Amino acid sequence: MELFLKELIKSVAFFKPEIVLVIMLIISVFVDVIFKKKQLATGYFALFGFILTIIILISDSTVSLGSYTFSGMFAVDPFSQFFKIIILIGVIITTLMTFSSKELLQSKNSIGEYYILLIGMTIGMFLLASSTNLIMMYLAFETMSISSYVLAGYTKEVRRASEASLKYVIYGSLASGIMIYGVSLIYGLTGTLDLTSMNAAIANYTGNTLPLLVAGLMILGGIFYKISAVPFHFWTPDVYEGSPVATTALLSVSSKAAGFAILIRLFAVGLVDINASAEYVWKTFASVPWEWIIGTVAVLTMTLGNLLAIWQENVKRLLAYSSIAHAGYLLMGVMVMTTAGIEGVMFYFITYLLMNFGAFYVVQLVANEINSEKLTDYSGLAYRNTLLAVSMTIFMVSLAGVPPLAGFLGKWYLFNSVIEANEIAIAVIGVLNSVVSLYYYMRVVKYMFLRKMPDEVQQEKIKITTPSAVLLIAIVAPVVLLVINYAPLLEWIKNSATILFVK
Repeated sequence: MELFLKELIKSVAFFKPEIVLVIMLIISVFVDVIFKKKQLATGYFALFGFILTIIILISDSTVSLGSYTFSGMFAVDPFSQFFKIIILIGVIITTLMTFSSKELLQSKNSIGEYYILLIGMTIGMFLLASSTNLIMMYLAFETMSISSYVLAGYTKEVRRASEASLKYVIYGSLASGIMIYGVSLIYGLTGTLDLTSMNAAIANYTGNTLPLLVAGLMILGGIFYKISAVPFHFWTPDVYEGSPVATTALLSVSSKAAGFAILIRLFAVGLVDINASAEYVWKTFASVPWEWIIGTVAVLTMTLGNLLAIWQENVKRLLAYSSIAHAGYLLMGVMVMTTAGIEGVMFYFITYLLMNFGAFYVVQLVANEINSEKLTDYSGLAYRNTLLAVSMTIFMVSLAGVPPLAGFLGKWYLFNSVIEANEIAIAVIGVLNSVVSLYYYMRVVKYMFLRKMPDEVQQEKIKITTPSAVLLIAIVAPVVLLVINYAPLLEWIKNSATILFVK
């Protein structure tokens, strides 16, 4: 017992950001009850807590050393720190978006409960980014998912929101069941749930490879569901379209970041032979073609996402298919499983966060005034609000990967890592998909600038508040200016990626 308590106290010392979030969650319940009549009181408290958490994360000097806590189930290292910061930035922007979200503020539900659920989801995403044990991974997935199911259908009086939440729960339950069955098979085959021990067990595995393949695919199925990868993408368009815009933005970036964090760690620590070469390239364990599987999913995901996006007439639905396509691009970096590939994924996430949140924020601000997300209703937006139209154009062009915006830098480093790994065919498919995506992104721009509404509609200007304009400009600025100096980001990413391969 004494040794257990000593280990627990030592582990808690590395658990400070998560402890802050748990305390926030508890206090938020009381804040919501006490300040029931002050609609945004819980939101301001949550925002303060998120900012405090990110300060603690950045200032924690012990992270750079890398360590495993709670009996090796939880990693505290620069890699998890990177994704936690990405998650927190996304959550902070989501919180700020809710302050001007009419669909949430005018909902029959208390918006204070929204922030409580948001904190709960953040805790789950944090746990997932640091998981080094399959059971820990599963519990983190469930912690994150339960909150996200409710957030998706938070405006329950809106029929499409209830439908979105129900579909999300059904697909999520199926994916969760598949994943836990895969975890049980892995335990039966290797006798362990720890990723490092699992790596050693699979390296010496001499049995039938079919059960190992099936178990791996089941676990990947649960992760693919969270990152909207084919064939587990079916929930994405309906849930993104039906959820409040702030929730949709959160699911498209922060939830996806947590999913990619555990996917990378699963392969880099659990399934890849780190002694294969000095460059930490793939070496297949027990003849299971993981690289081929990930590559195939990447191609299908980016191609299907881009092709289906062409036909969309709802901007949120268009961005949903765009999100699926971007998951495919990110999977290319996972497929090559080199240090450069992981760095490419991490750099792309920074640019993706800015572009996607910015695009969804414009959708929210427009919907606040015209109560529509249809592409045709964006006709003449440039005449009704120049800032919104110009900002949306920048986000669309950046998502397509056109230079010199941030999206181009992200795709450049990601595609370059694939080429360096001699996966030329995959890189070419990625470039061709980017060309296809340019068509539907430019459709949005065409409607905003080249399609005019009737004169009486043009005269109805779309107004946004000063705080909303400031937040929008704050998101646009780095998308435009990142090309000037991105060296500090690259240095941070290099320091964050290498810890995965240190034993």
